[in-house]
Amino acid sequence: MTIKAIGDIASHRLTQEQLACEFSDVAPLLDATAAAAAASRCHYCYDAPCVQACPTQIDIPGFIRKIGNGNLKGAAVDILSANPLGGMCARVCPTEILCEGSCVRNHPGDEPVKIGALQRHATDHAMAKGEPLFKRAPETGRRIAIIGAGPAGLACAYRLALAGHRAVIFDARAKPGGLNEYGIAAYKTVEDYAQREIEWLYSIGGIEIKTNQALGRDFTLDEVRKQYDAVFIAFGLAGVRELALEGESLDGVMNAVDFIERVRQADDLASVPVGRRVVVIGGGNTAVDACVQAAKLGATNVTMVYRRGVENMSATWAEREFAQTNRVTLVTYAKPVRLIGDNGHITGVEFERNDERFVIDADMVLKAIGQTLVPVGIDKELLTLDGGRIVTDENRQTTLAKVWAGGDCATHEGLDLTVQAVQDGKLAAASIDASFELTAIKAA
Repeated sequence: MTIKAIGDIASHRLTQEQLACEFSDVAPLLDATAAAAAASRCHYCYDAPCVQACPTQIDIPGFIRKIGNGNLKGAAVDILSANPLGGMCARVCPTEILCEGSCVRNHPGDEPVKIGALQRHATDHAMAKGEPLFKRAPETGRRIAIIGAGPAGLACAYRLALAGHRAVIFDARAKPGGLNEYGIAAYKTVEDYAQREIEWLYSIGGIEIKTNQALGRDFTLDEVRKQYDAVFIAFGLAGVRELALEGESLDGVMNAVDFIERVRQADDLASVPVGRRVVVIGGGNTAVDACVQAAKLGATNVTMVYRRGVENMSATWAEREFAQTNRVTLVTYAKPVRLIGDNGHITGVEFERNDERFVIDADMVLKAIGQTLVPVGIDKELLTLDGGRIVTDENRQTTLAKVWAGGDCATHEGLDLTVQAVQDGKLAAASIDASFELTAIKAA
């Protein structure tokens, strides 16, 4: 392939065979023997710290004991009753700072129990079997509008449907799933797993999805409040922060989330264009995913640049190590000050470190400095003072009657993670269900 001095962005840098290898499952499923061995290492702690570290409070010792006894269906019931998206969370959760990071075996010379891999072992088995694990309660006649088909919206819909209510999900995209479908690296969720998990969720009944329906464009919050018994807002963070630097409009500069989506939605990975020299600006998991996917697509040099030290990065130590073992160079304490171009195309980024300036050459620059709320269709009264989130209480209820909110778009404790979004959906569903019971009592 011809090397260009400027704007060397091309597709088909690797063969189909090479790409199949690069984008194979990064954490393949345990076999029965390996799962039994991993399960045998659990101490089944009383008041287990791993459970306390899990936002959805899965009974981790309980499901691991069942795996050890060969009861995979029972293990899946334990997991999915607490976390209906337990299969996806087993793939994408930063277990190194959650359950596994809290494991009592986590000390020098004794690695933690492989909780994430065991969770996937049980949930994948249950989904492959296709056996019903839960039974939906009788119809209540209640209908709830859910705005957003990401992890929070899906979890809320599932729990409400399980309770006998009808959940109608509105999503602006062509496919449901939110970040699970569009925003997570392709090597983490192979074989269209996000959609297969959603199909399992729908199998409970009582869930309807309306795609290509955006709040503020196709319907209003007032309309759904009048038409439904409750509303749950979970449309995530659709905006992307800008660098606000000279040269940001040059060809070859794009948002990392758009690059990740392009890879995730590609029918043919070879068709996705990537730069020969790629610079990713940011220090979170989005930056890592963008870096690694660029390298796996065949970029020659991939550099991840962060303005502070590794201890301040939101990407976990495991994600950083994974990036560095996948041909990504990490540069810290470097602040971008200018994007340099030639003939309308990016050629490099100028950084500053301790009053010293240097340039990293680039054909492609991916921005991964955070996402923001786009409050279209949301009254300012529902937002925090800075407009960055929807204000909710501990039950994910907003200040507006009949309206709840959760996931990345809302205020909550903890990090913006898939598993936290699932917990938000669960809490909102329980609160909505309780509000119906209270209304019934008052009516009686």
